[in-house]
Amino acid sequence: MLLDRQTADVVALVGAGLGALGVGLGAVASIQLVRMRKAYGVLQGGGRRDDFVTAVNRHVGAVGDLRSEVAGVQDSVARVRDDLADALRHVAVVRYDAFPDMGGRLSFSAALLDDGGDGLVLTSINGRTETRTYAKGVKAGVSEHQLSPEEDQAIAFASRSRS
Repeated sequence: MLLDRQTADVVALVGAGLGALGVGLGAVASIQLVRMRKAYGVLQGGGRRDDFVTAVNRHVGAVGDLRSEVAGVQDSVARVRDDLADALRHVAVVRYDAFPDMGGRLSFSAALLDDGGDGLVLTSINGRTETRTYAKGVKAGVSEHQLSPEEDQAIAFASRSRS
């Protein structure tokens, strides 16, 4: 019977050890469960905030709206660039004395061109008793009218500002 008592004691000790191991594993599992519930609570929103999926969906929708707005702004910028290309925004003025006996460089030629070199050149020739003004059309930097050297120079200066 002694052998049976020793066997019983060993079995009891092994059983107690396995029980303690089970309690320890149960405690570890319980702690992990508490941590997972906290993490899941964050994903669920904790009652007051949106849950994770709802928040992500809201942000995806907001990004989609922003993309649409950016596309609209890009279209507007393209239209403005097209309009601006036709604006007379390249300007140059050449002042000179049209007559040898006149001083003060009161005569001038002014070129007003768009991005394509189209526009006009205005010339005002100041004399002692009168002032005459001329306007000549310019297409691609060239006029179909005879140009004075000062008008050519004004067109060249305005064309340089286009580059």
